Amino acid sequence: MIRKLLISGVASKVIQEARKPHNQAKIKKAFADFQAKRSGGKGSGGSRRY
Repeated sequence: MIRKLLISGVASKVIQEARKPHNQAKIKKAFADFQAKRSGGKGSGGSRRY
């Protein structure tokens, strides 16, 4: 029960912070970097197998 309260408290704080415009820009940049890294990793991983 305490664990659920703690998780819900953390989740509400994350949502509050994510609503702020400067944090939205950071989140979008991090997501774009992650996607670029992930797509780049697949191509280089396939070329190493030869």
